[in-house]
Amino acid sequence: MVSPPTGARTSPVQSHCPQATAPGAETGPRRSGPRLGAGKVANRPAPPVASGGVTVSPSDEGAYADRWRHTGAGAGSAVGDLATVARWVREASAVTVLTGAGISTDSGIPDFRGPQGLWTRNPGAQRISDIRAYVTDPQVRRQAWRGRREHPAWSATPNAAHRALVELERSGRLRALVTQNIDELHQRAGSDRALVLELHGTLFMVTCLSCADRTPMAEALDRVAGGEEDPGCLRCGGLLKSATVSFGQSLDPAVLAAAGAAAADCDLLLVVGTSLTVQPAAGLVDVAVRAGIPVVIVNAEPTPYDEVAAALLRDPIGVALPALVAGLSERR
Repeated sequence: MVSPPTGARTSPVQSHCPQATAPGAETGPRRSGPRLGAGKVANRPAPPVASGGVTVSPSDEGAYADRWRHTGAGAGSAVGDLATVARWVREASAVTVLTGAGISTDSGIPDFRGPQGLWTRNPGAQRISDIRAYVTDPQVRRQAWRGRREHPAWSATPNAAHRALVELERSGRLRALVTQNIDELHQRAGSDRALVLELHGTLFMVTCLSCADRTPMAEALDRVAGGEEDPGCLRCGGLLKSATVSFGQSLDPAVLAAAGAAAADCDLLLVVGTSLTVQPAAGLVDVAVRAGIPVVIVNAEPTPYDEVAAALLRDPIGVALPALVAGLSERR
């Protein structure tokens, strides 16, 4: 389990932000300031963020989200305004950002669980993202390869929200950019690859499930275009798959550990365009809350973590992020 590091920073914006405490979190000295919901805490067990061997489970996240939605989650949350949150960003020295599919919808890449999401419109499509189905069903693999050829990421370009995070980095405030996305739009927008932590991998590489050989996706797609419906590994003959994390696969322990450290060691956790229903990525919010870090959620739809957020922004992401970084000066 990722725990806040000893000597984790004390956020300079905490004196201006509402605070929330995760269930079971240790309480200690905190800077003075109003507390979220007059001391309300989320009445659910905090899912752990582990340092290795963690798998993503669609059944767990679905039940978790449905149960939490019916409790009226978010009733104690503060719906924030852009000006206030922009001030918190200006006053921060280190901001960790967690992004999900919602940040890329303005680039023409649909999200998964939104009103027009891929899995909302076609729940059966989620089967392609299940490693068990992928390994055992050749038809699923053939469908997956066709989908990879047609994926909008190949023609998508970064939007205003991606560029806003580049500006945040240029101001010297970006601690880490943790993303659940596989489209590499953050990197194409100009974000430093060393600061981008891809929790769920990348569409632009292929890995062999047998020998772990990695090759460019473009090479595999050339083979598909040439008539191979389910291309195998040229080194060992094993099954090839995009270098992304499917349901049932483990996340890279090093990437997850780095993400947990970034969530605990920052002044502000900015969560953008994610439903926060997939673990362990969503558990990064718990890590931040336990460390006393204010959390801001920028998302059109409610999330299971709204009640522990210092502020909620429902503005369009392409409007909100540029507003939050407008006029940032370099910190010295």
